[in-house]
Formats: sequence, structure tokens, C-alpha cells
Amino acid sequence: MRIEEEYVKVGYFWLPEQQDNKIPGTLTIKDGGDIELEVVGLFDESIEALNGEDDLSRIIGHIEKDGLVTLDNCFYKKKNISFGGISKSKVCVDRVLSGVAYAKSEEVTYSTLSFSVDCMDEWVGISGIDVQNDWENRTATISYNPPENIPYQLDNGMQLEICFAYTLPGFPNTTEARITQRAYFKLTSEVSRPLNDFIEIAYKLTNLMCFAIDATVTLKGLTATSVEIQREVGEGKLYPVPIKIFYSSIPYSEKAPNRSWHQMLFNYGAIKSNAQSIFNNWVNAYETLSPALSLYFSTKIGAYKYLDGKFLALAQGLETYHRRTSDEKLMDEDEFVSLVEIIKKGCPEEKVGWLEGRLIHGNEINLSQRLKKIIEPFKEHLGSNDERRKLLRKIVDTRNYLTHYSEDLEAKSAEGRELWFLCQKLEIIFQLHFLKVLGFSEAEIQNVIENCYPLKNKLNQI
Repeated sequence: MRIEEEYVKVGYFWLPEQQDNKIPGTLTIKDGGDIELEVVGLFDESIEALNGEDDLSRIIGHIEKDGLVTLDNCFYKKKNISFGGISKSKVCVDRVLSGVAYAKSEEVTYSTLSFSVDCMDEWVGISGIDVQNDWENRTATISYNPPENIPYQLDNGMQLEICFAYTLPGFPNTTEARITQRAYFKLTSEVSRPLNDFIEIAYKLTNLMCFAIDATVTLKGLTATSVEIQREVGEGKLYPVPIKIFYSSIPYSEKAPNRSWHQMLFNYGAIKSNAQSIFNNWVNAYETLSPALSLYFSTKIGAYKYLDGKFLALAQGLETYHRRTSDEKLMDEDEFVSLVEIIKKGCPEEKVGWLEGRLIHGNEINLSQRLKKIIEPFKEHLGSNDERRKLLRKIVDTRNYLTHYSEDLEAKSAEGRELWFLCQKLEIIFQLHFLKVLGFSEAEIQNVIENCYPLKNKLNQI
């Protein structure tokens, strides 16, 4: 996740069942969500603890400015023992819940989770700020009308909202009057749910933003609330306590991308008429397409240092995508079973086991056939018949060579610049199919192709 301001907090920390044994420490959260707690001494310095395993599944703290915090799934990564002096130990922390202290085995449940991602304001493209300039009289009028939140119902029972936070000018404002606005997502559940349920949907929506913006965007500004954790704000009114959440989320990029609307695959304006269906189609797609989605996004976040690794992931991803969306076989299943029985009858008994192993996937169509089926809906964008045939042959030969390194395929496989172009083409095929998964019509996909400069540029390279 994105940590936009340095997070280094000093405080006291203790185990939930040992409130009288508080030790000083410093909690540090780096950009990306890596969390480390450095403490003076140890949480348990008994002989039993030194000789056994420490239970640091949950640590409670009280830190400057933020107050109470809960640190989950912790373990020592550097353990120093003092013999009369001062020693420091380091603890690795999986997740920080800032603003609350949970008991040792208390379940973490919430009713809302708010978060944003890089470039979300540019993707949403809605602003309540209006500036009127009168250049002749050298005057300017700035007004702000907060946009209405935009709610959508998800199939899993949660409500998803596109919300807008803003700040207005303070007083005095004799030299500066500043209005800011930022867009964010808010997930709401009528019944309390485990935090992981919200995080799972936030992850999928972040990937949707990565796909739509065509860049690796990072989760940021996570805040949760629970109907069970409230504070009184006067006159007996209760207000949910905002709980800030920090963890090492994916996807993550060290540098926040800078994208304008014409560099994106599509923006909110392109889907607002059927956005509820788009959001649900994407979230539901993970039930069947999760492996293919993971392989595609692994290539976008730079998980592969070398180009051949990226190519193999894209080729495997498309093959997986077709397997998950089509049950097409070489022949009817009953016909195949009958044929296998005939073949087995003519096989020496001692070789039957070997033969069964060779035939177990004998009714599967090969990669070339799968790719041909995959590109069929978009073939007009991928060159002439001869160009497409050469493209498929080059993809298959290169995949087979990089998988088996057969000498007879080495001269036929792509490398260098040609391999880079193949990756671009595989990525295009993925993107066009994901648009189809989202529910884009042929006309809408054509509109994306015409208005997205990076996609148009990659298509022109074919």
C-alpha cells in the first residue's frame, strides 16, 4: 500500500494478556506497507520464553498522536537478550490496526472499509470545483458544490460507493484560499464481516483500476469502521471510530503513475451507465478466472526480470483463460473414451500404465488451436489471415522452445525485439478479452481502441 507520509511512531507496547509488562518501542511503516517494530528488551524474558517459541500473534501499543494500536501476526526477526545492559529487538508485523486495542483472540470485524488508489481522481473525472475568471476586471470566483456519492450494489451483499472527501478554506485566508477534493471507494456491509472479506474485494477493485488505468496503481488510505466501536461526540450521540489499516498490499509500485484519461484503457465516464454490472462482472470473474488474472497482472507489476519469463506468463495466462471459459475438446467425450479403450486393447499389458499417462490429456486441444479460438472475436484488429497465422505460429514455437529448449525450435523462436513485440500482442489479446468479461459491447470495445492511445499504438505495431 502507498504510505504518502513518513510513519515513525514512538510508544509503549505489550502483549494483550500482559498489560503490566509494557516496553518502549518504535513502530515504522515504510512505503509499500512493510511494518517493523523495534522494542527495547523483550516481551517475555523468562527462561521458558527464551527456550521456547514466543506467541506474538497480537501486540497492543499506545503510540504518539494515534493512541491505541493493534499489531497482528507478529514474530521476532531479530532477538537480542540483555545481560544488565540495554538491548533492542526487531519484530516483523503483518498488519496494523490504528485506533483500537483488541483482546488476544478477539475477531476483527467491520461494517465499512474506505480506500483509494493512485490516479483515482483522474479516473473518476468528477469535480465540484468551479472557477470563473473575469480577466478584464481581474477577478475570479471559485465555488464548490460537493458531488453526490454514487452507490452500487455488489452481488456479495456489500454496497460499493464512489465517494468524495473535501476540505474548504480555513480562517484567516488573507493570502490563500484552498479547496481540495479526492475520490475514494467505500464498501459497506449491513452485517459485520471479517476484515479479510473487505480486503479481498478491495484487492479485486484495485486490480480493476490497474486494468482500467493501464498502470500499476497502489492501494492507499484504508480506514474501517465498526458499529461495535463508537465514541460519544456530545449530547449522547455516538460516532464510529475511524480505524486506520496498514499492511503490505499488492499490487504495489514504488513510483505512483501519472495518467491522463486518454492514456487509460477506459475511465469512469465510459462505464457510468452500467457501472454496477461492470463492477460485479469483474469481482465475480475471480471465481473462474483467478489464475489467468494473476498471470496477467504479474506481468504488469514487473514480477519477471527477463522478457522470456513475461512471455511465458502471458502465453500460459491465455491458455488458462481459454481452459476456464471453454470446455471444447478434440472430439466428443464418449467417442474419445471408446477410442482409448480400442487403443488399450492393442497395447501390451506391461505398457498400459504408460499409455494411460500419455492419453490422459489426449482429448485436449493444443495451444495453437486455443489461441486461434481466443483471437477469433478480435481478428480484424490483429492483421490479415496470413499475419495472424504467422503470429500464432511464432507464439507457439517460442512457447515450446522456452518451455522445453528443443534444439529444432531454437531458430523458429522469437528473441530480443521480436519477443518484445510478441508480449505486446499477447497483452492486447488479454485486454480485449477482459473488456469482454467486464461486459463491454463490440461498439464499446471499438471505442476503447479508438480513444486509448497506448492500446492503439500497440495495435499499429502488429
